[in-house]
Amino acid sequence: MKDSALREVVEGFKEIGIEAVCALPESRFKELYRELSRSPDFTYVPVTNEGEGVSIAGGVGLTGKRAVMVMENSGLRVACEALARLGLTHGIPVMMMMPYAGDFGEQFSWGIAHGITMEPLLKSLRIPYFIVRREEDIRGTLVRAQRHMNSSRYHVAVILGREVFDETV
Repeated sequence: MKDSALREVVEGFKEIGIEAVCALPESRFKELYRELSRSPDFTYVPVTNEGEGVSIAGGVGLTGKRAVMVMENSGLRVACEALARLGLTHGIPVMMMMPYAGDFGEQFSWGIAHGITMEPLLKSLRIPYFIVRREEDIRGTLVRAQRHMNSSRYHVAVILGREVFDETV
């Protein structure tokens, strides 16, 4: 991940009052995970799977604190049941951030399936999402996502496109 984009994410999380970061580390955000886990501004919660992570993030929200689940977009497939129960059954919202593995121009064959399934899954769960293509849009998108989550009391997803996290676009 570009250093400048990393700073925008971290500062954006601070701006919207994120206190806890649940994460299942993966390679595209490796620098982000390292930074978030070292920062005194966040409680960093590593998880064993994405369903567990969104559940913990939702639980943090019940305490009145703000949390985000940072994960690879393939993890959305694992998190679907937890997201459906939290959002549709209990009205407990979760903010997610993920890179767009499988984005147009993907260089790894294994990433294609992640891209093919992500948007249809978000749509089927009726989770509003925004794909950020420019670094300068990261903070504003996080602010809008937090505002939308607060008013809708439902999940939101912020997806970082290749242009934001990849030096080789």
